[in-house]
Order: sequence, then C-alpha cells, then structure tokens
Amino acid sequence: MRKSIETLKNIWKIEDLRQRILITILFVAIYRFGSYVVLPGINPAMLTQLHQQTSEGLLALLNMFSGGAFSNASIFALGIMPYISASIVIQLLAIAVPYFQKIQREGESGRRKINQYTRILTIAILIVQAPSYLMNLKMQAGPSLNASLDWTFFIITSTIILAAGSMFVLWLGERITDKGIGNGVSFIILVGIIARFPRSLMGEFMSRLNESTGGLVMFLAEIVFLLLVIAASILLVQGTRKVPVQYAKRIVGNQQYGGVRQYIPLKVNAAGVMPIIFAQALMLIPTSLSGFFASDGNVSNFALAFMDINGFWYNFVFFILIIAFTYFYTAVTMNPTQMAEHMKMNNGFIPGVKPGKKTAEYLDTIMSRITLPGSIFLGLVAIMPAFAGVFGISQAFAQFFGGTSLLIMVGVVLDTLQQIESHLLNRHYDGLMQSGRIKGRSGSIAAY
Repeated sequence: MRKSIETLKNIWKIEDLRQRILITILFVAIYRFGSYVVLPGINPAMLTQLHQQTSEGLLALLNMFSGGAFSNASIFALGIMPYISASIVIQLLAIAVPYFQKIQREGESGRRKINQYTRILTIAILIVQAPSYLMNLKMQAGPSLNASLDWTFFIITSTIILAAGSMFVLWLGERITDKGIGNGVSFIILVGIIARFPRSLMGEFMSRLNESTGGLVMFLAEIVFLLLVIAASILLVQGTRKVPVQYAKRIVGNQQYGGVRQYIPLKVNAAGVMPIIFAQALMLIPTSLSGFFASDGNVSNFALAFMDINGFWYNFVFFILIIAFTYFYTAVTMNPTQMAEHMKMNNGFIPGVKPGKKTAEYLDTIMSRITLPGSIFLGLVAIMPAFAGVFGISQAFAQFFGGTSLLIMVGVVLDTLQQIESHLLNRHYDGLMQSGRIKGRSGSIAAY
C-alpha cells in the first residue's frame, strides 16, 4: 500500500505527466457527457424498446463500444466504430493494392495521406450508417419522435449531427494522443467498454442475490473466474518467443560497432483482435440474409442457427474462423523473408542458422508453431462469453468474460501503464512493478 501511494506521489510530481493525465480526464469527461445528449426531437423517456433491443446480441456489443450512447440515441451514438471500420479497410488496401503499399513506404508524408483517406472513408461510412441507425430508431422507438417533426428534415439534420458527433469523438481521440496519455482512439473505446461495467456488475449481483440457489457464492465464483480470464488474456497479449540475433563486429576508426546479441520478439498473438473483428463481420452475413427468406424455409432455419450467439454452431464456426484469420493476418503482417533480408543487410544472423533463405525458413517455422496455440487461445477467449451464458450469467455481464472487449481492455490498459512507467523511469523514479517493467503489445498502441 505504501508503495502504491509513493508511486502516485511520484506521478503527480512529474509536471508533464500530471498535465497529460488531467487533459486525458478532461477529454474523457467531455466524451461521457456527450453520450447522454439526445438527438433533437427525441424524447429520451420513451426509448425503452431501443434499450431492450440493445441489451443482447450483436447490437449489445455495438452499444458497449459506444459506452451506452447507441441505446440513448445520443449525438455520439455511432461513436468511433465507423473510424475503426475505415481503418480496417485501409489496412487491407495497404496489403492488397500497390498504390497504398507505395504510400505506406513514403514515411511521414505517406502516413498523413493514409490518415486523410481514412477520414474520407469514415465520412462515407457515416453517411450510410447514420440513416440506417435512424430508420431502426423509428421502428424501435417511433413514439419517442416528436409528432410535429417532418421525417425528411429530421433524417437529414440528424445524419449531419451523428456524422459531426462521430468526427468530434475522433478529434477528441487525436487530442488525447497528442496531449494526453496513450492512444486516444483506443482509450475512447476502452472508456466506452468500462462505462458499461458497473451497471452490468450491479445487475448480475442483484440477480444472483435474488436467486434461491447459489446466490452470493455463485457471484463470487463468477468474479474469481473473471479474474482468471483477465490473467489469461494478459498472458496472451504479452506472450512472446525471443529469437536470438547476433550482430557481427565492425571497427570504424577507434570505435567498435556490433558484436552484441539482441532478440527478435515474435508475439504469440501477432494478429491482435483483428481475427475476431473479421470473423464477427462474416458471422453477420447469415443474420443479414435471414430477413430475405421465409421463416419456415430450410435456408432460414440455417440462418437462425447462426443468429443465436450462444448456440453451438455459431460458436463452433466462429472459433474455426478465428483460427483461420489468425494465420492469414499473421502471414500478411509478418514477413519472414523481409526480416531475414533486413538482418543480412545489418550484418546480423541467428546463431546456427545460415543468413538469407535459411533464416527466413527458420523464422517462418517458429511463427507457424507459436501461431497455432495463440490462435486456439484467441478463439477460446472469443467464445468465452457463450460459455458464461451457459452457466446462467447475464448477457450484459458475460460480454466482459472474453471477446474483443476484453482483449481491447487488457491491451490498452497495459500500454497506458507502460507509458506512465516510461515517464517515471526517465525521471529516475521507481517503475510501477518491482519484478520488472510492464510490457505493452508493441510500439503502436492502437486497439485495432
């Protein structure tokens, strides 16, 4: 306890770190206040049906990422997710399209161009998503709309407001990145997820307390299991295989360069949360197609089997897709041939392995071996909410037992703590841990 208090005092002593933390808190507060500002012309007291719609299923996931703004019909209802979708599309284009590959290699100017393209694509996605959200709002909460409003005027103005709200959230995220702590976009997603946790925890506690069997004991067992899942997720995020690399000695004048042994940290989960996001996007297809078929048809029954997010077939296919996408994304992002060429150019080699082709094959073999357990573990974490639902845990609370939300929470918290620790160590203060430094996921701390 004394160690923690002393660490907090040291954090407060560093002026730059103190200002960054206060600025981050300010921008987060603005975001949270905006999540409760309802669109003009809507009665917030009559959104009960929309709350029920977003309490379970895939819409519950979107609502959690927005911090409840989705179900509140807020000006921030669409949140940061359109930007995340645009970023994923641009990342895929950078892999497949030569023009974007060329831009990516241009350094800082290329990064600015990619950011510009991402923002333009974000606006395009918002123009499509905002009317869709408003149409769903009309169907689910029609009485909440002011009867005197012209629908055409309402949908045009509300689309502009929703698009402006999402872009303002993006601006807040960029300001947090520049002036605050951590990656702003990732931090906003984290805040949206954590904002739903107290209500979900209290709801689960009250439901268990009212049960005749289990009661408080079952609730405590759930908390212990949640802590174990979080610990396993931390191991998944931080797990690395260190490959030793020896650099040859070079003497330039009176100075000696090289001759030291370094390591290439190959991550067990190099793909991050991207496989889960891709798999979830594919699992939405049966849900979308089900509306075009009769409820008594074979195709409809097939689609209905995949609409149950707690069902066997949904989670089985989801698990297989995550393993496949993990291998795909790892193969795309990690290029052993390029790594081997880079080592060869810098007079580096892996002890016992010939430089060039043999090194590339060696790295590829290691990546294949560590990706298999990493992908299986990632798949288990992704379907963990379904297992939680089987044991009677409510849908709102079960979402914190795994999936994208848990991995984002763990990753962003670790990276933010790593930044704070770096500030402390640079000022010759003790770090946050006695047993070594906190390791983040990578040099970049984006959540996606």
